[in-house]
Amino acid sequence: MTAHTLPAGLRRPLDGRPRQMFIGGAWTDALSGETLESRNPATRALLATVPAAGKADIDRAVSAARSAFEGPWSRFKPYERQVLLLKIADLFETHWDEISLSDTLDMGMPITRTRANRNRVIGMLRFYAGMATALHGETIDNSLPGEIVSFTRKEPVGVVGAIIPWNAPTAASVWKIGPALATGCTVVLKPSEEAPLTPLLIAELMAEAGVPDGVVNVVTGTGQAAGAPLAEHPGVDKIVFTGSTATGQNIVRASAGNLKRVSLELGGKSPVIVCADADLERAVPTAAMAVFANSGQICIAGSRLFVARAIHDEFVERLGRFAAGLRIGNGIDPQTEIGPLISRRQLERVSGYLEVAPAEGARLVTGGSRLEEAAFADGYFVSPTVFADVTDGMTIAREEIFGPVISAMPFDTIEEAVTRANDTPYGLAAGVFTRDLSNAHRLANRLHAGSVWVNTYHAIDPAIPFGGYKASGYGREGGAEHLHEYLNTKGVFIRID
Repeated sequence: MTAHTLPAGLRRPLDGRPRQMFIGGAWTDALSGETLESRNPATRALLATVPAAGKADIDRAVSAARSAFEGPWSRFKPYERQVLLLKIADLFETHWDEISLSDTLDMGMPITRTRANRNRVIGMLRFYAGMATALHGETIDNSLPGEIVSFTRKEPVGVVGAIIPWNAPTAASVWKIGPALATGCTVVLKPSEEAPLTPLLIAELMAEAGVPDGVVNVVTGTGQAAGAPLAEHPGVDKIVFTGSTATGQNIVRASAGNLKRVSLELGGKSPVIVCADADLERAVPTAAMAVFANSGQICIAGSRLFVARAIHDEFVERLGRFAAGLRIGNGIDPQTEIGPLISRRQLERVSGYLEVAPAEGARLVTGGSRLEEAAFADGYFVSPTVFADVTDGMTIAREEIFGPVISAMPFDTIEEAVTRANDTPYGLAAGVFTRDLSNAHRLANRLHAGSVWVNTYHAIDPAIPFGGYKASGYGREGGAEHLHEYLNTKGVFIRID
């Protein structure tokens, strides 16, 4: 792939040239000199090489963040942080075509979807800007003898280590950086080695907006070589992570050294319940795209589909036709609805589930294979897949696949649907389709999930907290709760008599 074959809109041609990481306001290579490749998953073309950071690079990034936190950044007033975040939001708006194109090339999501994330991401930045001046302590009456005034202060927790996945580089970066800037923290961001390019672009925009040196640092590298040292670093006060449950458990163990604060947004195996009275014209495409969006590479994918027995066969037949009609291809094609998986490793993982499902008795309705002909030959494409006759104990009904695979299962009563939906280690999200308001409320109340969508899916708003129950993590992103994850509360007592 050469620069002239790419769509217009990139200030830095993604034609295999080396990129640097951003530490202390300067662009730099890894101290080891080693690099990693970033390739387009639709074509396997080399987009860029990036530094392969190690522990020494993490040390200098954390040092830069600490110096900034204790230096000029500590003197920024809430209003100044608000103005800065609004300027960043304006720059994102100006450069959104470039940001969305970078995401599409680096991790494969169709350009129509990366462009459509505009309002959500920029809205997040403006929400955090608004919150910067709304954070405060309280004056609290106490029961102590004498005249003692007591109040609380909200203070930034300090240096934040942020580790993000490859499936949503822009949104994940902003969900970590935005609240840090609003509260006065500093950040060392470690993007996935599978999709590091947009976070580097974001660092460039942050610097252009006037973020002081060392406040936002972006360090590229593998999870083992760079992520692990960041999670266990004694100079990091808080770690925020989005990714797999297994890695989240490792991060909790790594954080024990200095008992750093931890927020985790982890995996899911989200149920979608379709009641007999559901509007099928709405429910079929919405339930399908609850999984097929981003080729199933999304933590909230509604991959366990429970359908009322009275409409099960019709629903599954319609679902299969919808899936078979989706247009698969390179994400830069505006007609593409389903892009590639991120890597060969992910392709092999998903392919393994496609082989195991029929062996365990699932019936293939549509899809079920890798696409290798013609335009798909060089990429990591899997057809949107629907399995029926799935039982709760099957592998595809228990494990997070992170691919475009739906497991359809019938149910007879609402009580049964709730029990089976909650029978999972995860609790990130759930969906419900019904025209019965009582069932809508009953299910929303009883499903063990951090987000429940009724007659819709993927609805995320900056003002609404997002996060999981059980093995899907703890802490929240979005809403006022998110900002408080980045703050310490200090109690102050002053005797005035």
